[in-house]
Amino acid sequence: MSHSTVPRSRAEADESTGRTPVASGGATGTRGKTMTGKLSLRLRFRRDRVLILMTLPAVVLLLVFNYLPILGNIVAFQDYDPYVSDNGIVSMLHSSWVGLENFQQIFADSAFWNAVKNTLVLFSLQLVLFFPIPIALALLINSVVRPRVRALSQAILYLPHFFSWVLVISVFQQIFGGAGLLSQLLRQHGYDGLDIMTDPSTFKFLVTAESVWKDAGWGIIVFLAALASVSPDLYEAAAMDGAGRWRRMWHVTLPALRPVIALLLVLRVGDALTVGFEQILLQRDAVGPGAAEVLDTFVWWNGVRNQDFGYAAAAGLIKGVVSLGLVLAANKVAHLMGEQGVYKK
Repeated sequence: MSHSTVPRSRAEADESTGRTPVASGGATGTRGKTMTGKLSLRLRFRRDRVLILMTLPAVVLLLVFNYLPILGNIVAFQDYDPYVSDNGIVSMLHSSWVGLENFQQIFADSAFWNAVKNTLVLFSLQLVLFFPIPIALALLINSVVRPRVRALSQAILYLPHFFSWVLVISVFQQIFGGAGLLSQLLRQHGYDGLDIMTDPSTFKFLVTAESVWKDAGWGIIVFLAALASVSPDLYEAAAMDGAGRWRRMWHVTLPALRPVIALLLVLRVGDALTVGFEQILLQRDAVGPGAAEVLDTFVWWNGVRNQDFGYAAAAGLIKGVVSLGLVLAANKVAHLMGEQGVYKK
């Protein structure tokens, strides 16, 4: 039985005769595609319409609660009086314009610079002491062979993330307070008790320890997800080349975590001026504003408690502009290191 020599498709026929195939779509190639081969906007919308509909509620919430309030920054340039009208927009329209007067007062306010100093000190401590801990714990958990032990360890470390700051501070009060377990243990052995919860000199370390205990488990999940994407073949190849456990961690595991570390570091630097509003506010009165006042509590105290909304809005606007600059600078450093960061070049 002889085989047919007729090509089975037009592409095979063109190939057999040496002719260049001609697209049926004319100048734009196939139907719905541009000259570069990309799908048109209409076809991409039809293809991704389900995903767009799924993300639409999140986009609406983001616009309503994150971007529309940006218009309220006009209050920073006014002597805003919310009691002019029940409508906030009407109150903004009828409040007197003061220009840069609020900013001039802020830069001359020693309390503002004290809040800036405390914020930067807390950020530096948390960056040095808190940021590496989830990475180390993720590497430790990932090295555990038994899956049950690994899952149990991850669950125990992740559990405090669900606790409110009121509960976290209460736990630390029962341990490190003046009548806590540590003070009682010291008194039973003839020493003076300690009250770390009301000591301004150790407040920054206390806040960092609370953040580590509460949120280290959340960071572990992110790094464990990155470690799960590492191919086991890389570890096997490194082991065959004679690399021990530490060398495999240094040359295989850490390079796999590098993009995630760079991304989280950029986001952390951008969030440098936000060091935990609720956590600090709950302990502000115990140690005093000299040690516990940060930019967020400064804005709250002047805006909500003192009813000076224009002054507080100016401080918040300064914080937002500086945070944006920190994100852009940190992302630029990530690009120089060869990482993508928050966005590509």
